[in-house]
Amino acid sequence: MGNYFQTVVDLDATPADARTLADSGLDWLVREGIVRAELTDCVLGAPSGHPPGPSWAKAVDQEDWEPSGGLTIETGRTVFHCGQGDPRFAVCPHCAGRADFCTDRLEEIEGAWEPFGEAINAWSDTGSAAVTCPHCRRTGDLTAWTWSDDYFALGYLGFEFWDWPDFSPGFLEGLSRALGGHRTVLMAGKL
Repeated sequence: MGNYFQTVVDLDATPADARTLADSGLDWLVREGIVRAELTDCVLGAPSGHPPGPSWAKAVDQEDWEPSGGLTIETGRTVFHCGQGDPRFAVCPHCAGRADFCTDRLEEIEGAWEPFGEAINAWSDTGSAAVTCPHCRRTGDLTAWTWSDDYFALGYLGFEFWDWPDFSPGFLEGLSRALGGHRTVLMAGKL
């Protein structure tokens, strides 16, 4: 067993506009009937969240099971992640080379993770970090790297839905529009 979550992270939100964007996104979700405005005890790890609304099915691909959890909205500098497991690689924003953290047999590559782990900790503390690509040797802003299975996203705004069916592309596009057309990434995980 466990609890599943899907997090829609706004990649363009800044510390200054995250709260305003969170309100815009929530207003759209409530207007669409996807979540309710009131707060209840419906999410894991938070005192309260927004329960599913009467039109929750407009957000999902499959309607054969109803969400059993709700929505929390994270604002502020956050390292969003997929929960269990580890990323297998990261992709350089300059050369698209893969920085592999494990072999094809899922054995750890010694020393490969350390620069990324240190950069994630630095970004979490300061909001700024860079990593040098092991292939092209160029340094890239950590937030520009992409991760296997979208394992990490670093940002200031995330909409975290607990125990919902998979979201539809149309829902994700609508939420992005509600956020001013910002780039978003969907992360899915389990705790």
